Amino acid sequence: MTPESSGPPVPESPHADLLAVLPRLTQLSAAFTKGRLTERATDAAGLALDRPAMGVLLALRTADAPLRIGEIADRMQVVGPHVTRQVQALEKRGLVRRVADPHDRRASLIEPTEAGTEAANRYVTSLLGWFAEALADWPQQDRDDLTRLLTRLADDVTARLARFDTEE
Repeated sequence: MTPESSGPPVPESPHADLLAVLPRLTQLSAAFTKGRLTERATDAAGLALDRPAMGVLLALRTADAPLRIGEIADRMQVVGPHVTRQVQALEKRGLVRRVADPHDRRASLIEPTEAGTEAANRYVTSLLGWFAEALADWPQQDRDDLTRLLTRLADDVTARLARFDTEE
C-alpha cells in the first residue's frame, strides 16, 4: 500500500458503468415516493383512492380486454388476494364490475365501468402532465431515447427476474 491509499485496493469491476446507474434508480424511486407523485396525481384527478386501488384501475385501463384477477395481479406484480380485496372495494364504489368469462363459466373477468375508465383517464392525464413538465426542455430525440431505453430496461429486467421464479 502506498501512503496515499486509504484502504485495500478495489478490483476494477467489470460492471463499473452499471454501478453509476444504481444511485440514479434509488434517486428516482425516492423522488417519486417522497414527492408523493401518485398521491398528487390522485388528488389532482379528484379521486379518493389509495395506490393499490389506482394500480388495479391502471392495469384495467391499459388492458385491451377485461382481465381475470390473476392477470391483474401479474401486471401489478402482486398476489391475487391483494387484488381481490382491491377489486371488491372498487366494485362497491362503482368503478369496476365483474363480467362472465366467455371461455370459462366458472370464472369472471374484471372491467372498468364508465366511471372507472374516466377516473383512470383523469389520473393518467395528471401523471402525464407532470412528466411532460419535467421533460419540457428535453429535445424530442432525448425523449424518444428515454422511452425506448426505459422500455427495454424494464422488459429485460422483468424477463430476467421471471427466469429466477422458474428456477426455484
